[in-house]
Amino acid sequence: MRTASATASLTESVGSPAADASGPIPGRAGPDGATLNATITGPECQVASAPRPGSARFGSLMATAAPLPFDPIERAASLWSQRIGPSSTMAAVTSVMRVQQILQYAVDSALRPLGLTFARYEALVLLRFARDGALPMSKMGQRLQLHPTSITNIVDRLERSELVRRRPHPTDGRTTLVEITDGGRALGERATTAVTAVDFGLVGLDDAEVATLTALLARVRHAAGDFT
Repeated sequence: MRTASATASLTESVGSPAADASGPIPGRAGPDGATLNATITGPECQVASAPRPGSARFGSLMATAAPLPFDPIERAASLWSQRIGPSSTMAAVTSVMRVQQILQYAVDSALRPLGLTFARYEALVLLRFARDGALPMSKMGQRLQLHPTSITNIVDRLERSELVRRRPHPTDGRTTLVEITDGGRALGERATTAVTAVDFGLVGLDDAEVATLTALLARVRHAAGDFT
C-alpha cells in the first residue's frame, strides 16, 4: 500500500495547485517508507529560537520558511481518498507524527541550553518523584518504557554530568540504584521551569481540549498494550 508521502507526491506529478503553489516539497526522500510529515519538513524547516506561548512565531515552530496556503495533510487525505480509499486513519496518524515533531522541537529548544535531552529530563523527574530519590535501573527502564541499553546510556550521561550517582542496593547485592544528586535536583527544577514556560510546545488547545486529547491518546496506548 502506498504511504502518505507517495500520495502527497502525486501533487507534484499531476501539476496540482500544491505543486504549483509550493514547488517540490522540502526534505522528500521518495515515496517509499516515508510519512507525509517527512515530505513537508527538511533541514531548512527550523526556527532560530524558541518563542514564548502567545507570540506570533510560537505557533510556527518547525514550520516551513513560509507557511503554506493550505493544509498539506488535508490535501494528502483528499488525494488518498480519490486514489486509494478511506483516509481518516492516515490523516490522523500523519497529524500525530507531525505534531510530535512540533512538540519535540519546542521541548528540545527549551532543554538544550541546560545540556539536557527530553529522555534525560524524564529520568531526572522520575528520580525526583521517587521516595528516596533513587530507583533500580531496571525499574527506571520499566517506568520510562525504555530498553535496558537506552536507560544505561541515559544514566551514563547523567552520571558523567554529576546529576546522578550509582550506588549499591542496601539489601540486594545484584541491584544497582541510581540516585539523583543535589545538582540533578536543581537542574531538574530549572528544566521544568523551561518546558512549562513553553507549555511543552502544545499550542492551540484550551484546558478541556488538552484533557480530551490526553484521554483519547491514552485509549490508543491502552489498546496497543502500553498498560493494563
